[in-house]
Amino acid sequence: MNTTDGVFRYDARAKATGRATYAADIKLTGMAHAVPVYTRFVRARGLRVEVEAAKAAPGVLAVLVAADVSGQVRYGQIEPDYPVLAQDLINFEGEVIALVVARTRAQALAAAALVVEEAEELPPLLDPESALAPAAPLLRLGKKDNIVNHGKMRRGDAEKALAGCELVLDERFSTQFIEHAYMEPEAAVAIPRPDGVMEIHGSMQHPFSTRRFVAAALGSLLAGVEVFNPPMGGGFGGKDDTAALVCARAALAARAVRRPVKLVYDREWSMRESYKRHPYKLHYRAGFGADGRFRAASIDMLCDSGAYTSVTPWVNWRSLVQCCGPYSVADVRTDVYAAATNNVFTGAMRGFGSPQVNFAVEQLMDMAAERLGLSPLEIRRINMLTQDGETITGQKLDGHVVSLGQVLDAIVRATDFERKFAASSRGAARDGTLYGIGLALSYRGASLGAEGADFCSSIVNCQADGSVILDAAIHENGQGAESVQMLVLAEELGIPLELIRRQRSSTSMIPDGGTTVATRGTIMGGGAVAVAARELKSLMARTLAPKLGVESDRVVFRSGRVGVEGGPGLSWEEAVAAMFAERIYPYAFGTFRAPKVSWDEETGQGDAYFTYVYSCQAAEVEVDAATGAVRLLAMTAAHDVGRAINRALTMGQAYGGMVQAAGMALFEDLAVKDGRVGNRNLDRYKIPRARDVPDLRCILVENADPSSPTGAKGIGEPAIELMAPAIANAVYNATGLRCRDLPIRIDPKELS
Repeated sequence: MNTTDGVFRYDARAKATGRATYAADIKLTGMAHAVPVYTRFVRARGLRVEVEAAKAAPGVLAVLVAADVSGQVRYGQIEPDYPVLAQDLINFEGEVIALVVARTRAQALAAAALVVEEAEELPPLLDPESALAPAAPLLRLGKKDNIVNHGKMRRGDAEKALAGCELVLDERFSTQFIEHAYMEPEAAVAIPRPDGVMEIHGSMQHPFSTRRFVAAALGSLLAGVEVFNPPMGGGFGGKDDTAALVCARAALAARAVRRPVKLVYDREWSMRESYKRHPYKLHYRAGFGADGRFRAASIDMLCDSGAYTSVTPWVNWRSLVQCCGPYSVADVRTDVYAAATNNVFTGAMRGFGSPQVNFAVEQLMDMAAERLGLSPLEIRRINMLTQDGETITGQKLDGHVVSLGQVLDAIVRATDFERKFAASSRGAARDGTLYGIGLALSYRGASLGAEGADFCSSIVNCQADGSVILDAAIHENGQGAESVQMLVLAEELGIPLELIRRQRSSTSMIPDGGTTVATRGTIMGGGAVAVAARELKSLMARTLAPKLGVESDRVVFRSGRVGVEGGPGLSWEEAVAAMFAERIYPYAFGTFRAPKVSWDEETGQGDAYFTYVYSCQAAEVEVDAATGAVRLLAMTAAHDVGRAINRALTMGQAYGGMVQAAGMALFEDLAVKDGRVGNRNLDRYKIPRARDVPDLRCILVENADPSSPTGAKGIGEPAIELMAPAIANAVYNATGLRCRDLPIRIDPKELS
């Protein structure tokens, strides 16, 4: 398959000119407006909500509480524990206790202030360690404890192996809550149609997941809800559960008032209610031989799930798989626990459990190297997984190119790493500044892996004039997935992009293809398009071969022509017309089914993923010796993406991931105090600004993956999982200070 070095983004003009219609832009005749009413508690029981004054306010059409929910009050992707409207219990400050619906947003906001809440306030449980204590109050309905999840890995005898190691590092690390900080807050429009279907337009990452939430709240069949996905202004994993609940609330309101309802969040509502990246506490005992071999690990992880389950068990599973990084380790014992607390709940965020563990592992590798007299490169080359090697889950890597050496070497060359590492300051300031370079290495499973059944579909529908309508069950989250799908189809059929229209998808037009998460947009969505295109080509070749006077296996599709190399052929348009003349629709439905994987919950062993993305990133920093301020000088990435379908979009994903990871490392800190988010807007929640972003470079390594129909793997999540430890290692090489907690803060008093 050919790739493109040019820039193709089919929705670029609409977005650049402001013509793209986002959910908040939708205007309909007679449309009402809804606003949420939040609790004033962090933890309480016996909730009572008085709404009569609000109902009597000017313009108010309805005020809904939990008793007005016609279907399930509580729902969730794994556990049905998250209430669409709070019912009896308050578990965190983001609980919505009522929904006010009025003719205008201003009227709804005014009436919301009249809602009265009463409840018995209870002391909040905010520390995950305290939440797991035997005497802790129970926060989870119908459960015997506050353990949301316990993941295990058992490989060999870790304690025995540690006892025989020449070096054992005993280290603790921590990571923080992270806000997704997407530009567009949550928004939804619900339309009760005359056919009885509830139509939803919303800023959400996964229409099918949203459909499940909406149908559950309404008490409706899935077929009774149709979800459309308008352009989305950022998600990064954050617009699944919360966004789906926003859509469900809009649907409940629309049913109650029998007219379209719009519900648009402001930034403070979004930051108060939306789930965050899980904060982790990590305790590693890592054993090494005198030769630098990583022999054993005993690992304990504790993460804060907050008030509800969301996708915490799946996030923890990713942490298990990557708990020792991309290294061969013979003996491993890992336990990861997630605890329920009264903090803001936590869920999916780009990287999904791997940035936290990589922050620990990649620092441990540098720490061990220093203690053993090795360089950061030497210790990684000694231990990294190689072709036909075995992962800590017992999986043999023999189905694709294992390219850790390639990406590491690419970074070493691109950054002149060995020279710059030797020149790092190590605490000796020059002209008031300290310089350091650091790197980190990873492997990441592409697609869902053992988290769930992984398959996706696509429809290719040729029109009589040769134009083609394309649909696929992977939905656009703003990353360019639909543009990639169009490129795949154009290359498979050998036709110009101008002939292809990417259909505006809905949940009623194509089967559920799974969430647009887990670095699966290109490998699964693009794969499904390739399969459908090949089904279409096979059908057309069989139908047109007699007309061409050849066997069907000699028919090729290239450069707008269907025919035989150097022989008879038809233009694409003539070929499509010939299909219709034969009364055979030039239409195909294709499904890409990912290769099967396996997992043992008790041992943490199995073939976790069918393929992996291999990555290396490096950071260069300068530290002000007087203030401890860290300035980024350069960030460089190398990723084996399989095949880059669109190089510009692929590199854009890498750059965005690096910048987000730099935010995790140096800037972002959700000020959660007493269970309340203190910085509920972007004026106080600091993310990297343009002037904070240094020179960026991305090197694409391409080893086509044999299990992928396009050869492509992905880049979305690998791009974000490495820069925080690379920066931490660079800061250490600059200052001699090891930063075990995020965000990184340097006390200038500790600098020599």
